[in-house]
Amino acid sequence: MDAAQSKGLRAFLARKNIVISARRYGIDALGAMAQGLFCSLLIGTILDTLGTQLGIEALATIGGYASAMSGCAMAIAIGYALQAPPLVLFSLATVGYAANALGSTTLDGGNGAGGPLAVLFIAIIAAECGKAISKETKIDILVTPLVTILIGVGLSAWWAPAIGTAATSVGNIIMWATDLQPFLMGIVVSVVIGIALTLPISSAAICAAFGLTGLAGGAAVAGCCANMVGFAVLSFRENRWGGLLSQGLGTSMLQMGNIVKNPRIWLPAILTSAITGPLATCVFHLEMNGAPVSSGMGTCGLVGQIGVWTGWLSPSEEAIRNGAVAIVPGFGEWAGLILISFLLPAVLCWGFGLFFRKIGWIKEGDLTLQ
Repeated sequence: MDAAQSKGLRAFLARKNIVISARRYGIDALGAMAQGLFCSLLIGTILDTLGTQLGIEALATIGGYASAMSGCAMAIAIGYALQAPPLVLFSLATVGYAANALGSTTLDGGNGAGGPLAVLFIAIIAAECGKAISKETKIDILVTPLVTILIGVGLSAWWAPAIGTAATSVGNIIMWATDLQPFLMGIVVSVVIGIALTLPISSAAICAAFGLTGLAGGAAVAGCCANMVGFAVLSFRENRWGGLLSQGLGTSMLQMGNIVKNPRIWLPAILTSAITGPLATCVFHLEMNGAPVSSGMGTCGLVGQIGVWTGWLSPSEEAIRNGAVAIVPGFGEWAGLILISFLLPAVLCWGFGLFFRKIGWIKEGDLTLQ
C-alpha cells in the first residue's frame, strides 16, 4: 500500500469512526459487554432464583426471559460502546444471539463457556464492518443490516465453537488448578481478578468469558471485595461516607487516577487480596456457583454476594457442569461469606494503609476522589 492509499484508508476509518485501539476494544467494548451481561443474565439469574425460592412463578419466568437475551444485550452494548449507527446497532441483536448460542458449545458438540468471549470478538468485527458500509449506498436500510448480520452470523458459525472450546479449556484449567493448589491459585486468582476490577477493564466479563465458578469463583469474589471494600475503608479519612459508598458498593475504579499518580496506594488492596484469596479457598472453602459474571463483581450492588447465595440454592448451568450441587447454607458458609466479603478486607486494608502512611508511601490527599 502506497502513501496515498494509506492516507486514504486512514481518512476513511476516521470518517467512519472506526478506531482500532486497545482502549476502544479492550476497555470500552469489554466494559460495555459486562453491563449487557449484568442487565440480562445476571438480573435474570437473580429473579429466577428469587422466584423459585419464594414460589413466585412470574418472577422465575421473567428471569428466564432476561437470561435468554444475554447474547443480544451484550452485542448491543458493545455496538453502543463502539458508537455504531442505529441500523448496525439493532442488527447486532441477531449477531449476539448467534455468537452466544454457538459459543456456548464446543467443537465436539458439548456445552461450553465461551458465549460471552465469542460475542466480544464477533460483535466487534461485525459492528466495525457494519459501520464501514453504513450510508455508503442508496439502499442503506437493506445493505447495512445484511452486511452486519451476514458477517456476524457467518463468523459465529465459523469461529464461535472454537472460541467456546478454548474458553472452556482455559476456565477448566483455572478451576482445576484452584482445586489442586487452592493456596497458590487462591492468591493468583484473587490478586489478578482484583487488579482487573480496579483497572479500566471488566473483571466481570473476564470471569463470564471463562466461566469461573466454584473455588476459583470464590477466590475471584475475594479479590474484588479486597479492592472495593479495601479502597473504601482505606480512603475514608479523605472521602468520608460518600467515598465509602461509591467505592464499596460502586467500584474501586474511581481510584485509577490516584493510582496513576502514586501506584503505592494500590499495595494495601493487593496485599489484602493475596491474603483473603487463599483464606477463601483453603479455610472457608468459599464457592461462587451462581452466574460466572458474579465472580467478577465483588460488592458492586452486592452482586458477588448474591451470586454466592444463588449458587448455594440454585447453581448455575456452568457450575452444575463442574459438579456443583444445591446446598442449605449453614453458619460456616455465612460466616465465610461475610468475613471474606466485608470484615477482612476492611480490617486488613486499613491496617496495611496505616503502615504505608507511617513510612510515607501514602500521603494525605493521595486517595482523595475528584
